[in-house]
Amino acid sequence: MKNMKKIVFGLLVVFFCAGFAAEAAEPLRFRFAGQQRLDHLATQMQYDVAKEINERTEGRVEITVYPADQLGNYSLVMEELIRGTIDMSVTSFATEFDPRFGVLYINGFVLDYDQAREIFNPGAWLPNKLNELGLNLGVRVIGSFLEGFIGLGSTKPLVEPLNPKVDKGVMTRVPNMEVFISGAQAMGFRTITIPWSDVYQALQTGVADAVNGMAAPTGYTMLRDVLKHWYVLNYSMEVHAFMVSERSWQQLTPGDQEIFLDVARKFTLESIRVAEEEDNKYLELMEQDGIEVHRFTAGELRPIKEAVVATWDSLAGSMGQDFIDEFKKELGN
Repeated sequence: MKNMKKIVFGLLVVFFCAGFAAEAAEPLRFRFAGQQRLDHLATQMQYDVAKEINERTEGRVEITVYPADQLGNYSLVMEELIRGTIDMSVTSFATEFDPRFGVLYINGFVLDYDQAREIFNPGAWLPNKLNELGLNLGVRVIGSFLEGFIGLGSTKPLVEPLNPKVDKGVMTRVPNMEVFISGAQAMGFRTITIPWSDVYQALQTGVADAVNGMAAPTGYTMLRDVLKHWYVLNYSMEVHAFMVSERSWQQLTPGDQEIFLDVARKFTLESIRVAEEEDNKYLELMEQDGIEVHRFTAGELRPIKEAVVATWDSLAGSMGQDFIDEFKKELGN
């Protein structure tokens, strides 16, 4: 009987100590870096992610959002993710760590939002490949934020915009990146690289007649006073990666890792839904302000895609032929 009492007493002590330890356990505190301003949709969704993860982990993970490059620009943030000194981010890939991250900026592999939902859905080939590249560095890629399709704004009408064999009759400013320069030239544009801060003046003075490398919301808010035409060419997307440091990831329980993956999937698909709404909203605002908007179906854009796909092999020097061959096989059709 005495032995039984000792056993019961011992069990009570164990249960009490376990409960006390659980109550005393400190939550994981993660820093969540962002590069967009405070009122940007990406930042707003980061706060939603932080709240949902905290609630679904029952307080085991507390996340603080640092928007607008507060923790450094995207290159520094990625370096800190690799080190484990920043836990999470929604930022651009820093291609200096692996040029193959530039696959996101290759023109022509997605032409409409239905395709975007398939291609960027976590578990599809592209997200899996980006995660594979990230894990080689110590960074887990669990989702994406899609801002919208990149179009082309112009001060004058294009010549046969869907015929890549015809010169478009405009000097077009493009971002100073090989994927944009080769893609634009393949579509029939003469190109010039101008810093973004000088684009408005360049369009005003005629140094450039057209500009690409931006989605409709940016085109409208920054350039609506000078643009006369907007072409919905959908040849590229503005995309940021949802990344978690592998060192931070390993601190999570398997159950909490599943919560992160589920929230990231919702974040990705919601960003695509919102991007489509925003595109339509700003295209309508353009029309209301007198900018002529030229819309095309995915079928009509096919000749442009085929012309751009033909340039992908030129990227093998920086990304590797095997990688480009795989990319073409998966997304070149």
